[in-house]
Amino acid sequence: MYLKRLKDLREDHDLTQEQLSKMLNISQRTYSYYETGGRSVPVEIICDLANIYQTSTDYILGLTDNKKDKKKKHLKID
Repeated sequence: MYLKRLKDLREDHDLTQEQLSKMLNISQRTYSYYETGGRSVPVEIICDLANIYQTSTDYILGLTDNKKDKKKKHLKID
């Protein structure tokens, strides 16, 4: 589940909830709720986290296990 990914990514980057919450302009309590499932994570926050961690939103959401898959896929329209 993506909640574990939130905590794992934060810890992998040696960040506290307080530090990360300041980067996201939210309270530490709000971020804690995101990690524990007490609140749904807004799309904007997921996008911000992907930028901070230089990973894809798909990785954060658990749709892929590839941390570095940040390639943009474009559809070719003939």
